[in-house]
Amino acid sequence: MNDKMAFPQKITQPPAASTERPYNIRHFAALAATVRHGSLTRAARAVNLTQPALTQAIAGLEVALGVTLFERSAQGMAATPAAQLIAPRAEAAIAHIGSPRVTGTQLRALLALARAGSYAGAAEATGLSSASLHRAVADLQVALGQRLVDRRGQYVGLTPAGLRRARGFGLAVAELRAGLAEVAALQGVAAGRIIVGAMPLSRARWLPEAILRFVAGHPGIDISVVEGSHVELSGPLRDGEVDLMLGALRAGAEADGLEQIAVFEDRPMLVMRAGHPLLAAADLARAMVAYPWVLPGAETPLRRHWEAMIRSLGAEPPRVAVECGSTMTIRQLLLHGDGLTLLSREQVAVELDAGLLVARALPWAFSRTIGIATRAGWRPTATQADFIALLRECGAPVVADVKI
Repeated sequence: MNDKMAFPQKITQPPAASTERPYNIRHFAALAATVRHGSLTRAARAVNLTQPALTQAIAGLEVALGVTLFERSAQGMAATPAAQLIAPRAEAAIAHIGSPRVTGTQLRALLALARAGSYAGAAEATGLSSASLHRAVADLQVALGQRLVDRRGQYVGLTPAGLRRARGFGLAVAELRAGLAEVAALQGVAAGRIIVGAMPLSRARWLPEAILRFVAGHPGIDISVVEGSHVELSGPLRDGEVDLMLGALRAGAEADGLEQIAVFEDRPMLVMRAGHPLLAAADLARAMVAYPWVLPGAETPLRRHWEAMIRSLGAEPPRVAVECGSTMTIRQLLLHGDGLTLLSREQVAVELDAGLLVARALPWAFSRTIGIATRAGWRPTATQADFIALLRECGAPVVADVKI
């Protein structure tokens, strides 16, 4: 038997919820109503179902989940712990969907179309035919009384109403997925997946260390890592495609519907190749402005800090000919030229230890806060909360390592 640790799969794009089997929205609505009212008669009236149909819906959900949801008696329907766990998630999902007329197939079709940008791409992602997807989206537009899609040549774009619906549907899927994971945990079965959006700095040591510790203690939980910048990851985070995002925290995140947890402070260092002529300069501040810089985009905190640093030295920031957020690409550019950059020591630790790159602390050093961003109002499952706790623990040693 191989006793090596099985590492979770790393992916570079958000996993498409469209590949999951469709959720039966009616069944979850029946569950939530029955928990809320404690009576089949009142619950059936609340969701516009006959009592036999409601009973059948609950029975179907019990079979699908492999768990008893209600204890039936003359006094009514008493929710079991499993029902009490999943009912709040079902209520939240139904609120995000926003209409009792939406089916699981329609929800899946719109999400697939939103992510693929074409019916052909959505068909490939779901395994459904383009005709079936066309029909599901058309039926959804009729049911909601809204135009959700616009055709743009070979591609399809969502209308503003379509974008709002797709976001709501994505959040609904995230709630239901979390509810199912919680029910599985109640049954003693480790199940579920945590989807982590990782900006470059977090991928150097912080996140890998947390993942190694987490999978050792939670062998049944999958971790998916989605790499990207803040711009690329914040949308999927708000839409429910990503559970949490790691990297430099942003001012004003609350206005964008995000909550942030500060974990540690990082002080970037000036990084260049070994033997760089700047190393012999008597006046580092004056000399470094003359060399080419490789930095992330103008909208990033690091770039703004760099500009402020250069201006504090009495100079104007030079033109950045190469904008890049990929640490791997930046390393190669530095190794084969006279470019300069600002990076955390952790991001280039291997090259520094090998003597290929050199890092210098700056007397005008600035710091940036690194941490965890989540959706406002997000309710993590117990395993997600465990992972966040590990991230906070693993972040503590980083402080000592990166301080200058």
